[in-house]
Amino acid sequence: MFRRTRIAVLVLSLAIVAVGCGDDDDEPGSSGTTAPSGEEASCPDGGLPTKEEGQLQVATGEPAFEPWVFDDDPTNGKGFESAVTYAVAEELGIEKDAVTWTRTGFDEAIAPGAKDYDFNIQQFGITPERDEAVDFSDGYYTVEQAIIGRPDGPIADATSLEDLKGARIGAAIGSTSLDYIEEFIQPDAEALVYDDNAAAKASFDANQVDGIVFDLPTAYFITSSEIPDSEIIGVLPQQGETEELGLLFETDSPLIPCVNEALATLKDNGTLADLEEEWLSQGGDIPALEK
Repeated sequence: MFRRTRIAVLVLSLAIVAVGCGDDDDEPGSSGTTAPSGEEASCPDGGLPTKEEGQLQVATGEPAFEPWVFDDDPTNGKGFESAVTYAVAEELGIEKDAVTWTRTGFDEAIAPGAKDYDFNIQQFGITPERDEAVDFSDGYYTVEQAIIGRPDGPIADATSLEDLKGARIGAAIGSTSLDYIEEFIQPDAEALVYDDNAAAKASFDANQVDGIVFDLPTAYFITSSEIPDSEIIGVLPQQGETEELGLLFETDSPLIPCVNEALATLKDNGTLADLEEEWLSQGGDIPALEK
C-alpha cells in the first residue's frame, strides 16, 4: 500500500511495525484467536461483541500523524487510518457518531492485558513477538520502508543497503523501521533511536543523523511537510516476510472475527484500495535501493 515520488521530506515515522512469521497464528494478517480445527472463527450471532453495546471504542496514538490521521483529529475521518476505522464501523453496522476515540502510547498498547477499547489503530506491524501479548486483525495495509536524507548529504547517491553501512541512521523506538535498520542495514554505528517525530526532526536539523527510516507514506509526508531540505533517498528492499499493519485487540477478543469479515468485504469491494489511493498515494517515482 505505498507510493512513489522524490519530494521534499518530512519527519520521522513513528512507530510503525513488523513482519509476521512462524506458525499459522504468527502469519501476517492472522490474529492470535484460534478457531476449532478445520474452521475459521466467525462473528458470533446475537449482537456485536463490543465493549459497549452499539458503540465502537477505538484507540490511536497521542499525537496521531498525517497521512494516517489529519490535524491530530481522528474524528474527522481524514487520513488513511481514520477513514479505515469509519469504513469498518459502517460494515459492522455502527453509526459514525457511535464511534468514540481514545489515545494511547505505542508501547502501552502492545503490552499484554485487558484493554479499555475495542481495538487500537496506529500503524501496528503484525509480528510474532507482539502476537504473544496481544491479538491482531487481518492486515489492512502492506508496508514498505523508505529512508530520507539530505539531497546533498552523504547518502544522497546511495543505490544499495551496502551504501548505507557507514551512515548515521535513526528510527522511532519500537518501530519496524528500527528493526529494519538493525537486522538488514546493520550500519557500522549503532542506530539512533527517537521517542517521537519531534526528536527525529531536531536530530536531523542538528545534522546528527544522515538518514531516517520510515514507512513510505510517512516518509512522503515528512519530506513534504515536516523536514525542509530533505528527500526520499529510496525505498528499501523487501526482506523476510511481507510486513502488514493490523488492528490491535486484547487477547481473544470476540470482536476479531467480526472485524476480519468487515475488512474482507472492504478489500473485495475495493474500498481499502480506494482509501489507500486517496490518502497514501503520491505521484512520480522513487528509486528502489538494492540489497
